[in-house]
Amino acid sequence: MTCKERILSNDYADILGDVILSGNYEIDLPFDYCFHQITQELGVLYIERSATENFRMGQRAYSLTPKCYGLMECGTELALRAAQNRNLNTLGLTESGILAVQGEPLNLTGKNVTIGFIDTGIRYQEEVFKDFAGKSRIVGIWDQTIQTGTPPEGFEYGSEYTNEMINEALANENPLSIVPSTDANGHGSVMASLAAGSSIENGSFIGAAPDCQIAVVKLKEAKQYLKDYYKIPPGVPCYSEADILLAIQYLQKYAMLLTRPLVICMGIGTSLGDHTGGGILGNYLNYVSTQKSRVSVVAGGNEGNSANHFRGSTSEREPYRDVELRVGENERGFIMELWGDAPYFYNAVIRTPGGETARWNNPRSFIPQEFTFVYEQTRIVIEYQLVESLSGAEVIRFRFSDPTQGVWNIRINSEGSAAGGEFDIWLPISDFLLSDTYFLESSPYTTITEPGYVHSAVTAASYQIGNNSIAASSGRGNARDNYIVPDIAAPGVNISTPFGDKSGTSVAAAITAGGCAQLMEWAVVNRNDILANSVNIKNYLIRGAERDRFLEYPNREWGYGRLDVSGIFEFLAGIGRGV
Repeated sequence: MTCKERILSNDYADILGDVILSGNYEIDLPFDYCFHQITQELGVLYIERSATENFRMGQRAYSLTPKCYGLMECGTELALRAAQNRNLNTLGLTESGILAVQGEPLNLTGKNVTIGFIDTGIRYQEEVFKDFAGKSRIVGIWDQTIQTGTPPEGFEYGSEYTNEMINEALANENPLSIVPSTDANGHGSVMASLAAGSSIENGSFIGAAPDCQIAVVKLKEAKQYLKDYYKIPPGVPCYSEADILLAIQYLQKYAMLLTRPLVICMGIGTSLGDHTGGGILGNYLNYVSTQKSRVSVVAGGNEGNSANHFRGSTSEREPYRDVELRVGENERGFIMELWGDAPYFYNAVIRTPGGETARWNNPRSFIPQEFTFVYEQTRIVIEYQLVESLSGAEVIRFRFSDPTQGVWNIRINSEGSAAGGEFDIWLPISDFLLSDTYFLESSPYTTITEPGYVHSAVTAASYQIGNNSIAASSGRGNARDNYIVPDIAAPGVNISTPFGDKSGTSVAAAITAGGCAQLMEWAVVNRNDILANSVNIKNYLIRGAERDRFLEYPNREWGYGRLDVSGIFEFLAGIGRGV
């Protein structure tokens, strides 16, 4: 069996880790495997699932299993339109100070900058992705879902399509016969159009960086065994952390080949993880983003009003806290994670809606425990790590199968000589829940999705223009360790695109990514700050952000304020705008 077959087969598990294996597979391991190296200290191991027992236990068990990521687009929200006859795309770019710097005297349109999108693909035939001569502005597509073409150099699966191949396809009556990659979902095309779209329809639509180059990774769906493990509902887009890691590596290599600045734009996220910016994906994204001429922009997520986060505390006087979880009708299953820090540790007593009780006494062991009930079909598996290897935190993962509808009570007890401390519990992102399942007493804070907590990334919240109010669904900070997120808020409610009106923090992230491409053109291409990276660009955005008098900054909704690219240059020029 080839490495490509192993990577694609549901019979082989994806294992993440900071391991080093020979590229010639000369190491004698007691199972069938192949290995893709990402960095000198990071890679993905593909092994037979029957041989994964040793990887499901032990101190590194949590980080080894790839997480599932979903799309950060949300349903349409009620938007107040200040002027019905004004296009909300160009209005959003005006409010963000992007249109102002596209024109004289700066003329920043993303020239000689590449924006890379990790998403659902791109509809390359659309006019919004062509230049004035009708040629494609897309320099490359790595479609992980198509196995009939040639993979990118250094990768084992998928098909890569170059700019020459795309232009050949555009000249053909049947473009998909030459370049069969497309975007059935549309999410990736929306992202690319907002960040990098050309001017179309007599100027009624234009992207933030209309002269940049576009690179695309179309993610393949996660393997079925991962979807089953994470209880992902059928038909919901779900992408493996392993494929996302390789997508970042591909864009990084592409940018090095082109020798141009790179903006990585990600409109995907998950509610699982330590919520401090750690984890294998977070660490790798942080590594890439701190290199010069690199910027990462991520969506802050749409979980602000989902009631999917619970924040609790215990004390010596009250060493337990009751958590009420309402499970909706026809919920097939879900995962729930509790995170807490040393020196405290916790156990749990679970009571079903029918009154049956299961007691999980903290075993300080890596072996999962399973609980069943007499009168209810629910099965709960609890996986545990006292010291999660990358964060050092305690993590308890509850895996519910066929949960009974109604209100569940989960009593969290603090144990040990130090009977106290704070803990957080997260449900999956809303798309990964089949029905109306939520905490009765929830917290809207620390609802940014991963990788939004990565310190070097630019994390975008979403607000609606017209009344300048934060979107109800927009994820809120701060991180679990109080690191400040989000960084900036950008327009993200009912924004007009060539593919219809769209809302969500992915929309805000796309607009922000286009603004970052403008800044990279000014900083690196025009040689005003040739060593600029994601950290520098983030701080430029913070300096130029528009802030209101009546708010204190930074705050958990807006970060450091509203995106204003023109405000950056007013700041640099010493022009006071006031607040």
